[in-house]
Amino acid sequence: MPYSASAETRPHPRPRLRLRPRWWAELVLIVAVYAAYSAGRLMARGDVSTAVDHGLAILRIEKALRINAEHPLNRLFTSTPALGIPADFAYASLHYLVTPVVLVWIFRSRPARYRAARTWLMLSTLLGLIGFTLLPTCPPRLLEAGHGFVDTMAQYSSYGWWGAQASAPRGLGGMTNQYAAMPSLHVGWAVWCGVLLWRHARTPFMRWVGVAYPVVITIVVMGTANHYFLDAVAGVVVMAAGALLTRPALRLADRLWAALPFAPAEAPAGPPAPSRRSLPSAKPPIVSGGCDTSAGDRFPGQRTRTSAPSSPSVPAASSADDAAATAR
Repeated sequence: MPYSASAETRPHPRPRLRLRPRWWAELVLIVAVYAAYSAGRLMARGDVSTAVDHGLAILRIEKALRINAEHPLNRLFTSTPALGIPADFAYASLHYLVTPVVLVWIFRSRPARYRAARTWLMLSTLLGLIGFTLLPTCPPRLLEAGHGFVDTMAQYSSYGWWGAQASAPRGLGGMTNQYAAMPSLHVGWAVWCGVLLWRHARTPFMRWVGVAYPVVITIVVMGTANHYFLDAVAGVVVMAAGALLTRPALRLADRLWAALPFAPAEAPAGPPAPSRRSLPSAKPPIVSGGCDTSAGDRFPGQRTRTSAPSSPSVPAASSADDAAATAR
Protein backbone atom coordinates (compact mmCIF):
# COMPACT_ATOMS: atom_id res chain seq x y z
CA MET A 1 0.00 0.00 0.00
CA PRO A 2 1.64 3.27 -1.05
CA TYR A 3 2.41 5.79 1.61
CA SER A 4 0.42 9.01 1.53
CA ALA A 5 1.04 12.24 3.33
CA SER A 6 -2.55 12.36 4.57
CA ALA A 7 -1.87 9.31 6.74
CA GLU A 8 0.52 11.38 8.83
CA THR A 9 -2.05 14.08 9.57
CA ARG A 10 -4.99 11.75 10.10
CA PRO A 11 -6.10 12.12 13.77
CA HIS A 12 -5.87 9.19 16.10
CA PRO A 13 -9.28 7.54 16.52
CA ARG A 14 -11.02 8.23 19.83
CA PRO A 15 -11.21 5.29 22.20
CA ARG A 16 -14.44 3.36 21.98
CA LEU A 17 -16.87 3.99 24.82
CA ARG A 18 -18.66 1.20 26.66
CA LEU A 19 -21.93 0.60 24.85
CA ARG A 20 -23.44 -1.40 27.70
CA PRO A 21 -23.17 0.07 31.22
CA ARG A 22 -22.42 -2.16 34.15
CA TRP A 23 -25.59 -3.96 35.18
CA TRP A 24 -25.07 -3.52 38.92
CA ALA A 25 -24.58 0.23 38.54
CA GLU A 26 -27.76 0.45 36.46
CA LEU A 27 -29.68 -1.57 39.03
CA VAL A 28 -28.58 0.71 41.85
CA LEU A 29 -29.47 3.80 39.80
CA ILE A 30 -32.92 2.55 38.85
CA VAL A 31 -33.76 1.43 42.39
CA ALA A 32 -32.60 4.80 43.78
CA VAL A 33 -34.65 6.78 41.26
CA TYR A 34 -37.75 4.65 41.80
CA ALA A 35 -37.43 4.93 45.58
CA ALA A 36 -37.13 8.71 45.28
CA TYR A 37 -40.14 8.74 42.96
CA SER A 38 -42.24 6.63 45.32
CA ALA A 39 -41.29 8.77 48.31
CA GLY A 40 -42.04 11.94 46.38
CA ARG A 41 -45.38 10.52 45.27
CA LEU A 42 -46.36 9.93 48.88
CA MET A 43 -45.23 13.42 49.87
CA ALA A 44 -47.24 14.91 47.01
CA ARG A 45 -50.53 14.17 48.73
CA GLY A 46 -52.60 17.28 48.57
CA ASP A 47 -55.88 18.28 50.11
CA VAL A 48 -58.58 15.71 49.37
CA SER A 49 -61.16 18.38 48.58
CA THR A 50 -58.76 19.97 46.08
CA ALA A 51 -58.13 16.60 44.44
CA VAL A 52 -61.87 15.98 44.18
CA ASP A 53 -62.40 19.41 42.61
CA HIS A 54 -59.70 18.68 40.03
CA GLY A 55 -61.28 15.32 39.21
CA LEU A 56 -64.73 16.85 38.74
CA ALA A 57 -63.27 19.60 36.57
CA ILE A 58 -61.65 17.02 34.30
CA LEU A 59 -64.91 15.09 34.10
CA ARG A 60 -66.83 18.25 33.14
CA ILE A 61 -64.33 19.04 30.39
CA GLU A 62 -64.62 15.52 28.99
CA LYS A 63 -68.42 15.66 29.01
CA ALA A 64 -68.35 18.99 27.23
CA LEU A 65 -66.04 17.51 24.58
CA ARG A 66 -67.99 14.19 24.52
CA ILE A 67 -64.84 12.17 25.21
CA ASN A 68 -65.83 10.69 28.57
CA ALA A 69 -65.23 7.07 27.53
CA GLU A 70 -64.74 6.06 31.17
CA HIS A 71 -68.48 5.70 31.84
CA PRO A 72 -69.35 3.07 29.18
CA LEU A 73 -66.11 1.15 29.76
CA ASN A 74 -66.62 1.09 33.52
CA ARG A 75 -70.19 -0.15 33.13
CA LEU A 76 -68.95 -2.90 30.78
CA PHE A 77 -66.21 -4.05 33.15
CA THR A 78 -68.53 -3.91 36.14
CA SER A 79 -71.23 -6.01 34.52
CA THR A 80 -68.87 -8.50 32.83
CA PRO A 81 -66.50 -10.25 35.23
CA ALA A 82 -64.77 -11.98 32.29
CA LEU A 83 -63.51 -8.52 31.31
CA GLY A 84 -63.33 -6.79 34.67
CA ILE A 85 -61.22 -9.39 36.50
CA PRO A 86 -58.46 -9.68 33.81
CA ALA A 87 -58.45 -5.88 33.56
CA ASP A 88 -57.87 -5.60 37.31
CA PHE A 89 -55.00 -8.10 37.11
CA ALA A 90 -53.53 -6.14 34.20
CA TYR A 91 -53.78 -2.85 36.08
CA ALA A 92 -52.24 -4.30 39.24
CA SER A 93 -49.34 -6.16 37.62
CA LEU A 94 -48.34 -5.24 34.05
CA HIS A 95 -47.20 -1.79 35.11
CA TYR A 96 -44.52 -3.41 37.27
CA LEU A 97 -43.68 -6.40 35.07
CA VAL A 98 -43.62 -5.36 31.40
CA THR A 99 -41.66 -2.15 31.93
CA PRO A 100 -38.66 -3.81 33.67
CA VAL A 101 -38.71 -6.67 31.16
CA VAL A 102 -38.49 -4.24 28.23
CA LEU A 103 -35.74 -2.31 29.99
CA VAL A 104 -33.67 -5.49 30.52
CA TRP A 105 -34.34 -6.55 26.93
CA ILE A 106 -33.01 -3.25 25.60
CA PHE A 107 -30.01 -3.54 27.94
CA ARG A 108 -29.10 -6.95 26.55
CA SER A 109 -30.10 -6.74 22.89
CA ARG A 110 -29.67 -3.04 22.05
CA PRO A 111 -26.87 -1.78 24.33
CA ALA A 112 -26.23 1.26 22.13
CA ARG A 113 -29.86 2.38 22.68
CA TYR A 114 -30.14 1.48 26.35
CA ARG A 115 -28.77 4.68 27.89
CA ALA A 116 -31.17 6.92 25.95
CA ALA A 117 -34.13 4.60 26.69
CA ARG A 118 -33.37 4.53 30.41
CA THR A 119 -32.92 8.31 30.56
CA TRP A 120 -36.19 8.85 28.69
CA LEU A 121 -38.08 6.66 31.17
CA MET A 122 -36.57 8.36 34.22
CA LEU A 123 -37.12 11.91 32.98
CA SER A 124 -40.74 11.18 32.12
CA THR A 125 -41.31 9.59 35.52
CA LEU A 126 -39.93 12.65 37.28
CA LEU A 127 -42.13 14.89 35.13
CA GLY A 128 -45.10 12.78 36.21
CA LEU A 129 -44.12 13.35 39.84
CA ILE A 130 -44.25 17.09 39.20
CA GLY A 131 -47.75 16.61 37.82
CA PHE A 132 -48.86 14.73 40.93
CA THR A 133 -47.51 17.56 43.08
CA LEU A 134 -49.03 20.45 41.15
CA LEU A 135 -52.32 18.81 40.25
CA PRO A 136 -53.53 16.23 42.79
CA THR A 137 -56.52 14.55 41.19
CA CYS A 138 -59.18 12.24 42.53
CA PRO A 139 -59.65 9.19 40.27
CA PRO A 140 -63.17 8.35 39.06
CA ARG A 141 -63.52 5.39 41.45
CA LEU A 142 -63.19 7.68 44.51
CA LEU A 143 -65.88 10.12 43.40
CA GLU A 144 -69.31 9.94 44.99
CA ALA A 145 -71.52 7.14 43.71
CA GLY A 146 -73.82 9.66 42.07
CA HIS A 147 -71.22 10.28 39.35
CA GLY A 148 -71.78 6.75 38.04
CA PHE A 149 -68.45 5.01 38.66
CA VAL A 150 -67.79 1.66 40.32
CA ASP A 151 -64.39 0.64 41.70
CA THR A 152 -63.89 -2.67 39.90
CA MET A 153 -60.79 -3.50 41.94
CA ALA A 154 -62.85 -3.28 45.11
CA GLN A 155 -65.65 -5.25 43.44
CA TYR A 156 -63.34 -8.08 42.37
CA SER A 157 -60.83 -7.85 45.22
CA SER A 158 -61.53 -11.42 46.29
CA TYR A 159 -59.95 -12.64 43.05
CA GLY A 160 -56.60 -10.93 43.54
CA TRP A 161 -54.10 -9.67 46.05
CA TRP A 162 -55.32 -6.11 46.06
CA GLY A 163 -57.83 -4.60 48.42
CA ALA A 164 -60.14 -1.63 48.19
CA GLN A 165 -57.28 0.88 47.85
CA ALA A 166 -56.21 0.80 44.21
CA SER A 167 -53.61 -1.79 43.20
CA ALA A 168 -51.79 -1.87 46.53
CA PRO A 169 -51.74 -5.25 48.30
CA ARG A 170 -54.19 -5.67 51.14
CA GLY A 171 -53.11 -3.77 54.22
CA LEU A 172 -50.62 -1.61 52.31
CA GLY A 173 -53.00 0.97 50.92
CA GLY A 174 -51.48 3.66 53.11
CA MET A 175 -48.21 3.30 51.19
CA THR A 176 -49.68 4.64 47.96
CA ASN A 177 -51.06 8.01 46.91
CA GLN A 178 -54.56 7.36 45.64
CA TYR A 179 -54.94 10.96 44.44
CA ALA A 180 -52.09 10.80 41.91
CA ALA A 181 -54.26 10.24 38.85
CA MET A 182 -52.95 13.06 36.64
CA PRO A 183 -50.98 12.12 34.57
CA SER A 184 -51.45 8.38 34.13
CA LEU A 185 -48.02 6.80 34.23
CA HIS A 186 -49.64 3.44 33.61
CA VAL A 187 -50.35 4.77 30.13
CA GLY A 188 -47.07 6.70 29.94
CA TRP A 189 -44.90 3.69 30.73
CA ALA A 190 -46.98 1.57 28.32
CA VAL A 191 -46.26 4.12 25.56
CA TRP A 192 -42.55 3.88 26.39
CA CYS A 193 -42.66 0.09 26.09
CA GLY A 194 -44.68 0.28 22.88
CA VAL A 195 -42.30 2.69 21.17
CA LEU A 196 -39.26 0.58 22.02
CA LEU A 197 -40.94 -2.61 20.83
CA TRP A 198 -42.04 -0.97 17.59
CA ARG A 199 -38.58 0.43 16.87
CA HIS A 200 -36.34 -2.42 17.97
CA ALA A 201 -38.31 -5.69 17.88
CA ARG A 202 -37.12 -8.19 15.28
CA THR A 203 -40.49 -9.65 14.30
CA PRO A 204 -43.65 -7.96 12.98
CA PHE A 205 -45.68 -9.70 15.67
CA MET A 206 -43.73 -8.06 18.49
CA ARG A 207 -43.97 -4.69 16.75
CA TRP A 208 -47.74 -4.97 16.69
CA VAL A 209 -47.67 -6.01 20.34
CA GLY A 210 -45.91 -2.69 20.91
CA VAL A 211 -48.80 -0.91 19.20
CA ALA A 212 -51.52 -2.82 21.04
CA TYR A 213 -50.05 -2.66 24.54
CA PRO A 214 -50.57 1.09 25.26
CA VAL A 215 -54.03 0.94 23.69
CA VAL A 216 -55.02 -1.96 25.96
CA ILE A 217 -53.61 -0.24 29.04
CA THR A 218 -55.54 2.93 28.20
CA ILE A 219 -58.78 0.94 28.03
CA VAL A 220 -57.91 -0.86 31.28
CA VAL A 221 -57.21 2.28 33.32
CA MET A 222 -60.49 3.85 32.21
CA GLY A 223 -62.62 0.72 32.50
CA THR A 224 -61.40 0.06 36.07
CA ALA A 225 -62.22 3.71 36.97
CA ASN A 226 -58.65 4.46 37.96
CA HIS A 227 -58.08 7.25 35.43
CA TYR A 228 -59.91 9.67 33.20
CA PHE A 229 -59.29 9.79 29.47
CA LEU A 230 -57.47 13.11 29.88
CA ASP A 231 -55.17 11.44 32.43
CA ALA A 232 -54.15 9.03 29.67
CA VAL A 233 -53.59 11.93 27.27
CA ALA A 234 -51.45 13.66 29.89
CA GLY A 235 -49.40 10.46 30.27
CA VAL A 236 -48.64 10.53 26.54
CA VAL A 237 -47.71 14.23 26.75
CA VAL A 238 -45.35 13.55 29.65
CA MET A 239 -43.60 10.81 27.68
CA ALA A 240 -43.27 13.12 24.66
CA ALA A 241 -41.72 15.81 26.85
CA GLY A 242 -39.33 13.28 28.35
CA ALA A 243 -38.29 12.17 24.87
CA LEU A 244 -37.52 15.77 23.87
CA LEU A 245 -35.42 16.29 26.99
CA THR A 246 -33.45 13.06 26.68
CA ARG A 247 -30.73 14.24 24.31
CA PRO A 248 -29.99 17.53 26.17
CA ALA A 249 -29.95 15.59 29.45
CA LEU A 250 -27.42 13.11 28.07
CA ARG A 251 -25.19 15.90 26.81
CA LEU A 252 -25.33 17.60 30.20
CA ALA A 253 -24.55 14.34 31.97
CA ASP A 254 -21.54 13.79 29.71
CA ARG A 255 -20.20 17.26 30.46
CA LEU A 256 -20.64 16.78 34.19
CA TRP A 257 -18.97 13.39 34.06
CA ALA A 258 -16.03 14.77 32.11
CA ALA A 259 -15.60 17.53 34.71
CA LEU A 260 -15.24 15.06 37.58
CA PRO A 261 -11.66 14.66 38.82
CA PHE A 262 -11.81 10.87 38.74
CA ALA A 263 -13.28 10.62 35.24
CA PRO A 264 -11.04 8.56 32.93
CA ALA A 265 -8.96 10.71 30.62
CA GLU A 266 -9.28 10.19 26.90
CA ALA A 267 -6.32 9.25 24.78
CA PRO A 268 -4.70 12.34 23.22
CA ALA A 269 -5.45 12.91 19.60
CA GLY A 270 -2.33 12.54 17.49
CA PRO A 271 -0.87 10.74 14.50
CA PRO A 272 -0.73 6.98 14.77
CA ALA A 273 2.57 5.16 14.71
CA PRO A 274 3.45 4.43 11.08
CA SER A 275 3.05 0.82 10.14
CA ARG A 276 5.46 -1.12 8.02
CA ARG A 277 3.09 -0.89 5.09
CA SER A 278 2.81 2.87 5.33
CA LEU A 279 6.58 3.53 5.32
CA PRO A 280 7.87 5.16 2.13
CA SER A 281 9.51 2.65 -0.18
CA ALA A 282 13.26 2.90 -0.81
CA LYS A 283 14.45 4.72 -3.94
CA PRO A 284 14.80 2.17 -6.76
CA PRO A 285 18.39 1.56 -7.96
CA ILE A 286 19.57 2.99 -11.29
CA VAL A 287 20.11 0.03 -13.64
CA SER A 288 21.50 1.95 -16.60
CA GLY A 289 24.83 2.55 -14.90
CA GLY A 290 24.96 6.08 -16.30
CA CYS A 291 24.85 4.98 -19.96
CA ASP A 292 22.60 6.69 -22.48
CA THR A 293 20.03 4.52 -24.21
CA SER A 294 17.36 5.08 -26.79
CA ALA A 295 14.27 3.23 -27.91
CA GLY A 296 16.21 1.33 -30.57
CA ASP A 297 19.09 0.26 -28.37
CA ARG A 298 19.25 -3.28 -27.05
CA PHE A 299 22.03 -2.81 -24.54
CA PRO A 300 23.31 0.23 -22.68
CA GLY A 301 26.24 1.84 -24.43
CA GLN A 302 25.51 0.15 -27.78
CA ARG A 303 25.21 3.45 -29.62
CA THR A 304 28.35 4.66 -31.43
CA ARG A 305 29.22 8.24 -31.57
CA THR A 306 28.65 9.76 -35.04
CA SER A 307 29.30 13.07 -36.59
CA ALA A 308 27.83 16.24 -35.28
CA PRO A 309 24.11 16.68 -35.82
CA SER A 310 22.88 18.61 -38.80
CA SER A 311 20.78 20.76 -36.59
CA PRO A 312 21.49 21.91 -33.07
CA SER A 313 18.06 20.72 -31.95
CA VAL A 314 18.15 17.26 -33.64
CA PRO A 315 20.53 14.55 -32.33
CA ALA A 316 22.86 12.79 -34.76
CA ALA A 317 21.29 9.41 -34.21
CA SER A 318 17.91 10.79 -35.22
CA SER A 319 19.35 12.25 -38.49
CA ALA A 320 20.90 8.92 -39.39
CA ASP A 321 17.63 7.14 -38.83
CA ASP A 322 15.78 9.64 -41.06
CA ALA A 323 18.35 9.16 -43.84
CA ALA A 324 17.99 5.41 -43.71
CA ALA A 325 14.24 5.70 -43.89
CA THR A 326 14.52 7.96 -47.01
CA ALA A 327 16.84 5.48 -48.74
CA ARG A 328 14.36 2.68 -48.21
